[in-house]
Formats: sequence, structure tokens, C-alpha cells
Amino acid sequence: MLIGELVAKTGFSRDTIRFYEKQGLIIIDRKERRNNNYKEYSDAILQKLLVVKKLKGFGFTLNETLDYLELIDNNAASCASVTDKVNEKVKQIEQKITELLELRNSMINMVTTCINCCEPANPEDNCPIFTD
Repeated sequence: MLIGELVAKTGFSRDTIRFYEKQGLIIIDRKERRNNNYKEYSDAILQKLLVVKKLKGFGFTLNETLDYLELIDNNAASCASVTDKVNEKVKQIEQKITELLELRNSMINMVTTCINCCEPANPEDNCPIFTD
């Protein structure tokens, strides 16, 4: 299939597909070209891009996706290895949630402090919280 069909089936843009090719997520052999030199993308490439799309949707980074695709390419994507990778990602997400909740609480405290220190004073003055 040509890149336009791949775009339609994956939802990725042409530029994204070309970027993934440059990054090594998909590899097009020189033999996989038509007589007019257009690239011919196989069903295997389509399947790989659909895996990339799923991993991207789960928040996996490009490097994490490359690692996962390497497991697939080496027939090493056992349930145990995939479970390990997903559990690792879950831990990262939980850590990020903890950090974001701490940031949220700090910002709520800042707003409360601003409200308490600015109300008696002139509310048009610059908030002193940033000068402390």
C-alpha cells in the first residue's frame, strides 16, 4: 500500500510516518518500492504502526515504543516481558500522579496565601507571595 492508504488506516500523518521511518520504528527495504520509486508499505508495517498508535495512546515514549517493537521483532514479546514493561509504565504514571497532586496542593496553598495576604491590603497591588 502507498503512504496515503497507510495514513487513512492508521490516522498518522505522512510526516509522522516518515518521522517514524527515520527513527527506525519502521524499516522500508529498497526492494519494497514500485517501478515509479514510490514506497510500498506492507501489512506488517501497518500492523507495527497500529501497535505504535496503541502504545502512544498509553503514553509510552518513543524510546519505550522502540524497546517494545524490538521485543516483537525478536519474538521476545512474551506475556511476562510485556507485563513487566506495562507494570513499569504504571509505576511511572503513579509517580507522575503523586508529583502532580503535590504541585496542585502547593498551588492551592499559594492561592489561599494570596487571598489571605491581599484582601486586607489593596487588591490592585502586586501579590507579595513572589517576593518572599
